[in-house]
Amino acid sequence: MVKFIISLIGFYLLALSCSNNKGNSAVKIIPRDSTITPQNAYTNLRLDSNTIESYISHNVPDAGNAISIKNFYNGRNYQFAWFDEYGLTEQGEAFWNLHEANASEASDSSRSSRDLHAYMKKIVEEDTLSLTETQLQNVELNLTLHFFRYLQNSFGGKIDPEEMQWYIPRRKINDLAMLDSFLSGRQRNWKPLNKSYYDLDKAIENYVAIAKQGGWPTLIWKIKKPSVGLKDESISSLKKRLAITGDYVASDTSSIYTDSLKTAIKSIQRSFGFSETGWVNTDLINQLNTSIKDRLKQMKINLERMRWMPEAEPDRLLANIPEYKLHVFEKGKEVLTINIVVGKAATNTVIFSDILKYIVFSPYWNVPESIVRNEILPAMRRSQNYLGRNNMEIYGRSNGFPLIRQKPGAANSLGKVKFIFPNRFNIYFHDTPAKALFSRQQRAFSHGCMRLQQPFELAKYILRNDTSWTDSKITSAMNQTTEKQVFLKTPLPVYVVYFTSWVDADGMLNFRDDVYGHDKRMEEHLFE
Repeated sequence: MVKFIISLIGFYLLALSCSNNKGNSAVKIIPRDSTITPQNAYTNLRLDSNTIESYISHNVPDAGNAISIKNFYNGRNYQFAWFDEYGLTEQGEAFWNLHEANASEASDSSRSSRDLHAYMKKIVEEDTLSLTETQLQNVELNLTLHFFRYLQNSFGGKIDPEEMQWYIPRRKINDLAMLDSFLSGRQRNWKPLNKSYYDLDKAIENYVAIAKQGGWPTLIWKIKKPSVGLKDESISSLKKRLAITGDYVASDTSSIYTDSLKTAIKSIQRSFGFSETGWVNTDLINQLNTSIKDRLKQMKINLERMRWMPEAEPDRLLANIPEYKLHVFEKGKEVLTINIVVGKAATNTVIFSDILKYIVFSPYWNVPESIVRNEILPAMRRSQNYLGRNNMEIYGRSNGFPLIRQKPGAANSLGKVKFIFPNRFNIYFHDTPAKALFSRQQRAFSHGCMRLQQPFELAKYILRNDTSWTDSKITSAMNQTTEKQVFLKTPLPVYVVYFTSWVDADGMLNFRDDVYGHDKRMEEHLFE
């Protein structure tokens, strides 16, 4: 431990006290905890209220952080947090290492930040250090301020999610409780985020190392029909390229298309969302030729999004738009994956969260006014029998337009079942008669709702704990002429997200195309 020669007068013993206030959301100052006395404290270093007020007035323009600092030191009767009479504590050293390892998340160009880096450099590098009382107090308060900023950047990131059309409420943080947890040693090697964040962050570290080695060369591929045993120099170049990212054994650089290369190609195709054929084509080469610089930007954009995610419930539904898949989680583990069709770029599926509350079997499709105006009415003018031919009917009028719905049946645009999580965007999951669309790699075709390839399997899973809902009963309910609503005994959280890069449960790094251009908009803000 770093030793200090510290000349301080009038320091009293104080004790650690946990604060339960919510930092930036606090609206009042908590009273000073006078129960902490020289007899029950852990250090003889302390501050006073005037020092704290002076520091805040010169260094903390944000009212939320100012309140958090006051409440933190009031709650411990002005006891130091990061130093004791022997020097920098173990927790202080742990936070500084964490701070510097993630400097982009916590650094700023303020005077307090510059001063802190200067002092901490000396503290870490020198065995002994003489500090004045004022210098030590400034370092102590600076570390606390930087801890709160680290939390805010880790959870909140650099961009307002709603500016990026992301309407999933973020997890609320209790910055004082988190600081207490860190100081007590309960969260020693700690980042306040989720597993998805950690996994992608580690993948970024790997790609940064690759970038430092020069990245990868551009591949030239002219083979139209690859086959096992085929020999070509471009195959050797491909193997070397895949070895750089650990996707193929580095020892095999031959120019022969081997069975092991075919197996590796299948895995790589899955990581890009392609059909797993094992044969290289132009689409795969284009993905592999994306530069390391662009891949790192893509990964960092998605790392920013992962900061915005709330703490995941163990049972939930998660639809990832660029992946065109719905993931069903039970007790934290994925138990079902279903291909989906999402909204077209012009009518994109909104990023939000809500609660799945009921299922509608054999549903009517109440045609939205925009579709009535732009599609149905022109079709009715072209053909008087359009409604009858499409099993539709008029059931009222609103805003000068007819209210039109499609009756239950095999040709219904919602298919045979829909899953409702009431929301202001009028988005839900539903079946579809257009099954051929699921065979396509890019599946952005809908007006905003998400079509399911396996609606029966989802209904069966959701109703699994109700023994009255047998397979035959579900099938019958999906083939009636009148709709039937079934409310769930245990509603399920639903998340509709937008990730173009992530690490899956098997540890595979995935990339997808930016179907709605959200990455491009974030890039302009994140790397300006």
